[in-house]
Amino acid sequence: MNEVARYPSRLILALLLSLLAGCGGSSATTAPLSAQNLNLIFVTSPDLAYQAPGDVRADTANLSPQGLQRSLLMATYLKQQLMGGNNVNGIYALTPMTHLQTTRQYPDMAGIGFIQQFALLNQFTLPDSATGGTFTANSFPVNVAYTAASIPAGVALQKSYCPDCSGLDFNDTKGRNAALVAGIISARSSGYYVFSAPWETISSLLTGIKTSNGYKFEIPTVYGGPNVVYAITLNAAGNVQLLTLDSQLNPPASYPVLPAPVAGAACTHEYQSYFSTTRTGGVSGAAIPVDINTNQRIYIVRHAEAHPDSGFHFENGNFVGAGQWRALDLANALRGKINPDQVVSIDPAQWFFGGRSNFSYVRPSLTVLPYVIANNLPYSLVTGIGIAGSPTDPIVARDTSNYFFTGGRFSNQTVLLAWESGHIRPFINALLASYGGADLPSLPTSGTPQGDWPSADYDTMWSISLDARGNLTVDNALCEGIDSTKLPTTAPQF
Repeated sequence: MNEVARYPSRLILALLLSLLAGCGGSSATTAPLSAQNLNLIFVTSPDLAYQAPGDVRADTANLSPQGLQRSLLMATYLKQQLMGGNNVNGIYALTPMTHLQTTRQYPDMAGIGFIQQFALLNQFTLPDSATGGTFTANSFPVNVAYTAASIPAGVALQKSYCPDCSGLDFNDTKGRNAALVAGIISARSSGYYVFSAPWETISSLLTGIKTSNGYKFEIPTVYGGPNVVYAITLNAAGNVQLLTLDSQLNPPASYPVLPAPVAGAACTHEYQSYFSTTRTGGVSGAAIPVDINTNQRIYIVRHAEAHPDSGFHFENGNFVGAGQWRALDLANALRGKINPDQVVSIDPAQWFFGGRSNFSYVRPSLTVLPYVIANNLPYSLVTGIGIAGSPTDPIVARDTSNYFFTGGRFSNQTVLLAWESGHIRPFINALLASYGGADLPSLPTSGTPQGDWPSADYDTMWSISLDARGNLTVDNALCEGIDSTKLPTTAPQF
């Protein structure tokens, strides 16, 4: 039973306060916001400066298990109590590289991680070219892309920038956030637009909205805590309110337990045949590259389930509800199989044109984020290699191989890497080719758009090892061990 049904007096009070507030003021309410209004909903994701004690790890700046638990509960609150079960119209999260934390400059993944569960409780519809109709999945895109006006230090300049999938800049460089919200307000399309970012960004954004539009409501001057959500509502008559809402969440400090067990699966190599090869200096003409890393191991995984249609045409940059089961179970599935020192993935602010719309490519980074949280590992993003182009581009393959296996960056490290599946085999082949040699096997890619990674395969893992001299071993002996065919289509509920 929801809060409105249990406590009808709260709804009456909220309506009275709404009438009294007029064009200004603020109020607290548990009543669903009207879908007939334009509703801007602001969720304060935790960071090192503003959080409930224990929501963010001080050493890695990642969400803790408690912080992840809060995000799962917040998703249900937003969807059911605040939006009355209605579908969201847009989700915008902090672009992680705009907010680097600790002396090691870790990106702020909490903003996007805090809103992922909510995204998967909403549906998104795309054309289905196979049937001529549409396909709807339990997955909503999350916008976090860069704009040309705001490129943080260390991020490579892009050839073009997403015109309609940009996220939030921590410092609102050059008014990026203000322009984003101004466009939504100007369009006056009714519905729900959700923003997830740290208090510093949310506070600045609320102030900017009030000032630029001449609104009369009072802006909160202090951090209200991780359970507080702010909502600006505009009705058709032009009346506006700022509501301060308390979700009253009390998350446990332990890592989330899924509501049902995830079915395991053996490593049958059904989709990718077993493969193993070595490159040893002086054997079969192979030579160890002079700048190759040493004492390194990288385990490579693909993103979680993302294409629920049989033709694998559904594409919105996110994974789908079934993928959340895999992502949240990944720490359990990989326990005893790998023991990485750190986790690395693609910058989710990269974007691509999905055939009909533009999308931020968030799914690889969000697939391994729960694993990071469960194991309290350092997490970094690769910001200088583009994955939107063809997987068969030899320059991208070479640059990826060089980034991970030369220069000593990952020497003496064990790494879990989440990457774009079509680019995995090509960059492994680029690494193999750098050793030279004659009659040595490489991975087949067949020149397909998928780089010969089957669309239905979410379970295969590739392992790459370099010994103390730089001799190379590549194989796919391991798998995640999760049965995709038995994952529910809707995200787990908390």
